[in-house]
Order: sequence, then structure tokens, then C-alpha cells
Amino acid sequence: MRNTITVMNAKGGVGKSTLVLALAETLSNDHGRKVLVIDSDAQASISHMLLPQEALEAAQTSGRTIVDYLVGAVLKPSPVKWQDFVITGASDVDDARSIHLLPSDTQLTLFEREVSKGEHERDLRKIIGALLVEARAAYDIVLIDSAPGLSVLTECWLREADFYVSPTRPDYISSRGLKFLREFRQRDPQMGFAESLGVIINMKDPHAPEDAQYEQWLRQDAELKCFRQAILRVTPLQAATRFAPTPRSYWAKYPGQTGACLRDLAAELIWRLAASQPGATYQTSRGRIAQHMGPSF
Repeated sequence: MRNTITVMNAKGGVGKSTLVLALAETLSNDHGRKVLVIDSDAQASISHMLLPQEALEAAQTSGRTIVDYLVGAVLKPSPVKWQDFVITGASDVDDARSIHLLPSDTQLTLFEREVSKGEHERDLRKIIGALLVEARAAYDIVLIDSAPGLSVLTECWLREADFYVSPTRPDYISSRGLKFLREFRQRDPQMGFAESLGVIINMKDPHAPEDAQYEQWLRQDAELKCFRQAILRVTPLQAATRFAPTPRSYWAKYPGQTGACLRDLAAELIWRLAASQPGATYQTSRGRIAQHMGPSF
């Protein structure tokens, strides 16, 4: 099954890591999916969101991050296994126990510099491709939290993953990142590229008419394949990024409309994955989502 998804926008500040967190926890809590989250951002934002500080620091100091794996696999070829760097049971949601995390570290930027300096790009892509082949078989869904911009590592994820999803704020600056990604995808098509699952309109201000107007403009572009559910910029989502010292319920973390919107988004993501599998028919899948999501799709 094709189930590996790079979450990427060339523009930063679009709420990408928070969206990956919320999707992973919704997919685990509501659908029982076994989810692997790969933190491919040197800021390690999603790692901080999914782990208590002491656990993340322990992983970083003991050499159990994606950086340590890639150094061993690419720069110092050795028989390392990426599975040995995965932390299980990530998340502070008590019923989201099927999330695994491949954490990151600030040294990721230095690693990428060494890859470029030593011309190891081909080796890196080979290692990333092999990792995703194995992860595809071991997990129901793999979410890759990529850094903004287009680094050598991000390009590997975009070319080796099955799909990519692009979160964007409903404004001009953020949508420029979508344009850049679209143009990059059209270069060197023989090198392969992930298939677009669509654009998620994120961090929408529910009280700003400008955001509503720009959302409408984005949805008019059929090539973007915007997800039906937009995610609002609300306090619960901002608070969700702080790892709680004691486990909490899904509804305590994502109360009311926030949780309802995330559940609709996760359901649509699952449908789009199913509809994109070999042999799937659009008519049948459309009927399924219309039944689950309602007639407004």
C-alpha cells in the first residue's frame, strides 16, 4: 500500500508541524492507525511536541535521532538500522498509543552540509528510499515533517515518498510556497516525484474576511486539490504543541470544533489515500467519502 506522505511547503510559518501532530494523534486515537512520524526538520518541532523534554534530550545525547542514523548510513557506511532509532509510544494523548517517532536534532543542518560537500546526494536518496520501503510495510501511515525550503534531504523525501501534502495559510506569501513546489515538481520529471494528495488550508482566521476570500481563491484552482476541511487558527491548537506532563484525553487536547475539524480532515486524508491506491476507482471512493463526510464534499 502506498502510504508515505511528505508534509511540505517551501514557506515556513504555515503550521506544518502542528498539523502533523494533530493528524498523527487523530489517526491513532480515532482510527487505530499505526503511524510513524519522521522529523526531518533541524528545529525538531514535532519531536518536542510528541515527547517530554527529558526523553527528547536523552535521545539526542545518546545518539538516537534521524541525524545519527543518517550519519551512520550515509557518511560512515555501517550496518545501522533505522528501526533502532525509533521511539515508540510518542504523544501525550492517552488513547493515541500507536504513534512512533524518528526524532530530529539541530545537527541535521550540519549533516546536510556534509552530504553536499562530499557529493553524497545519490547515497542519501538511496538510503531514504530503502527506509521508506521498509516503513511502508511496517506502518499504516508514515508522515514526514519536512523543513521549509528545499534542502537536499527534503528533496529526497519528495522524490521517494508516495505522496506529499502541502499546508498553507490563506494568504499570498504562503501560497507562493505552493507555486514554488509546483514548479520544482515539473523539473527533471525522469527523477520521479511524489504524487500530490492536495493542499490543506491551515491557520485560517475565522474572523478575517481576507482569509475567507483567499481561501475561496485557493479552492478555485483545481490543480491544488484543496482538502474540504480548513483548519482554523485557534487557541486549542496552539496549546496542543506543549507536551503535557500527564496523559490527557483526545477531547481535552482538541476540544469542541477543533477536534471535529481534525476528525473530518483525518477521515478525508484516509479516503484520499484509499482512492489513490492502484485499482481504486474514483466513483466508488467518492461515494464512500460522501457517505462519511456528508453531501457537501
